[in-house]
Amino acid sequence: MAKVEVHLEQGQPEEERNPLLGMARRVLMAGIGVVALSQDEAEKFVKKLVERGEIAETEGRKLVQEVVDRRKKQTVKVEEQLDKRIEEILGRMNVPTKADIEALGAKIAALTKKVDELKKG
Repeated sequence: MAKVEVHLEQGQPEEERNPLLGMARRVLMAGIGVVALSQDEAEKFVKKLVERGEIAETEGRKLVQEVVDRRKKQTVKVEEQLDKRIEEILGRMNVPTKADIEALGAKIAALTKKVDELKKG
């Protein structure tokens, strides 16, 4: 097997110092968009890379954390988009929102108070 010399420079990003790390990062990040990659799956994949000596353990931990963080952000984004779509659909169906129902409740309470006052007065 041929040896490859890598010269590390202080200002170089990790991906430039270790091309395999960059490739692994891109593969895992692409996987997030296609399949909800679990933390366990990411850890197993990175553990194999560390065991084979292809990336350092600290880089592996950072990579797993990055995948988990990005997945959480994507989950929040998808939930927000889903909520928006549901609101749009309910709006088209003329289904009242929670705010609409609360506003009607306040009006009913005000009318009930006025009726009670009229009965007394």
